[in-house]
Amino acid sequence: MLRPIARFFYQHPNLSLALLLAIPLLWLGIIYFASLFALLLQSFFRLDDFTGQVIREFSLSSYKQLFHPANLDIILRTVLMALAVSLMCAFLAFPLAYKMAKSQFWLKSLLYLLVLMPLWSSYVVRVYSWKLILAKEGVISYTVKLLHLEWLLKWVLSLPLIGGPSLSVSLLGTFIVFVYIWLPYMVLPIAAAIERIPQSLIEASQDLGGHGGQTFWKIIFPLALPGVVAGSIFTFSLTLGDFIIPGIIGNSQFFLGQVVLLQQGTAGNIPLAAAFSVVPMLIMAIYLTLAQRMGAFRAL
Repeated sequence: MLRPIARFFYQHPNLSLALLLAIPLLWLGIIYFASLFALLLQSFFRLDDFTGQVIREFSLSSYKQLFHPANLDIILRTVLMALAVSLMCAFLAFPLAYKMAKSQFWLKSLLYLLVLMPLWSSYVVRVYSWKLILAKEGVISYTVKLLHLEWLLKWVLSLPLIGGPSLSVSLLGTFIVFVYIWLPYMVLPIAAAIERIPQSLIEASQDLGGHGGQTFWKIIFPLALPGVVAGSIFTFSLTLGDFIIPGIIGNSQFFLGQVVLLQQGTAGNIPLAAAFSVVPMLIMAIYLTLAQRMGAFRAL
């Protein structure tokens, strides 16, 4: 029986290689989707309040708990933070990406290197570095004192919701670190989208009397918008599920990733943790559907 199989592999080497690669990928796919199914199944169980044991009976009690005001506040805070981070990343990334796309080869290579260089270091190390930078005795506070702008920093930190004792213990500090960490994921798709814009369209706009603003809003931005949306997929989804940055930077306000970690770890409430995990999955399903309609996947 082994001889015909060996002969088949010998006579069709390309097909044999494809099969050898497809088998482990198939198993990985099965494991991945089986894990998602197990997660979804766990969300329909409930935790016994008296014994602390998981009752494996169909129940919507975990999903009902999501509509508690405190849990809705966590979901809303996380989604708003993800949207704010995506918008700020797009605002900061667009001019840099345009410069990268339209520069000479040596400058383009240098800019790509500078954008990618932070990704070579440890994610946790970068976050802890920002913890020191944003601290009350950190570089930012020291620079503000040198410029005699302590009043401005105190005013910003006194603002409700985003303020706190220092930048490292505030929602604003969390926002700053999120933007810094995820910015490269926005720059690269936008740069790729801008590189595909024909230079002839920009020159035609200029020949027809269009000034810089008109050329940008009517030619460059609409054609680069799929790249912006593609980058926002990364920044939005990564912010939505991150639990390390809010745990190191910021105040005691929880985000979705932290709640999932807390419920499945300290609290031991696996069904509620699974229900919370379904929330970003549903949000991203809606987000990806909208992104696909805007042509974002063509810019990836």
